[in-house]
Amino acid sequence: MSDVLNRIAAALERMAPAPMAAPDFAQAEAFVWHVDPDRLEPVAQVNRIDLSLLVGIDRTRDTLLANTVQFAKGLPANNALLWGSRGMGKSSLVKAVHGAVTGSGLALKLVELHREDLPSVGRLLALLRASDARFVLFCDDLSFSHDDQHYKSLKAVLDGGVEGRPDNVIFYATSNRRHLMPRDMIENERSSAINPSEAVEEKVSLSDRFGLWLGFHPCSQDEYLAMIRGYCDAYGLPIDDDTLRAEAIEWQATRGARSGRVAWQYFIDLAGRRGVTFG
Repeated sequence: MSDVLNRIAAALERMAPAPMAAPDFAQAEAFVWHVDPDRLEPVAQVNRIDLSLLVGIDRTRDTLLANTVQFAKGLPANNALLWGSRGMGKSSLVKAVHGAVTGSGLALKLVELHREDLPSVGRLLALLRASDARFVLFCDDLSFSHDDQHYKSLKAVLDGGVEGRPDNVIFYATSNRRHLMPRDMIENERSSAINPSEAVEEKVSLSDRFGLWLGFHPCSQDEYLAMIRGYCDAYGLPIDDDTLRAEAIEWQATRGARSGRVAWQYFIDLAGRRGVTFG
């Protein structure tokens, strides 16, 4: 009988392991949250560019930077949703702002949470709440489909339930959608529902819980060229303006798009052809 009980106890322990001990947050500036098992893995070097290299988003940059500095100083600050055009630097801005804040001497940790791990956010918040550090909880490319229930887990971050969101945690998310769900889905649910105003209210109102909505829009050709010139100057890659303009516009035409991501991809190609390395 005792052997049976021991096996049952071991099985239950595997199904519901003991809570993970809090990591040493002093060992890194950034962490990635993983599940199965729960753990916060330190990031030795964050993949980011300098804040000064983000062109064409000056007002958005200044707003997010000011909000983040306030939070790092222990002052009131808002959760932020960065939404809009693909490749215009939404996630780059979050990482660059974090780098600028920590570079100024303020202590602030960045924790990346993958969208598919949202159901585990309660366990993550419990770990962060117990720490004396301050955290930007970051979820990149956030969106929800028709039958997706992950958005309910996100409310724990934005509203916090009975306990409230931890005072030492702020949430930044990026999305291509302002309301985090496709427009055609919103219209379909409104047209087929008995009470259209309530059919999508729960999901659409999720974005209203972000105090800051920061929009990203397609860049102009001048901004696109300025981005590339900024990369070239920052990394010491010499190229005359006429050559840069001709090649960059041709590159943009072959991609069928103009964005910060396309500008960076052209710069990578140019650096490779010119034999310039950087890191």
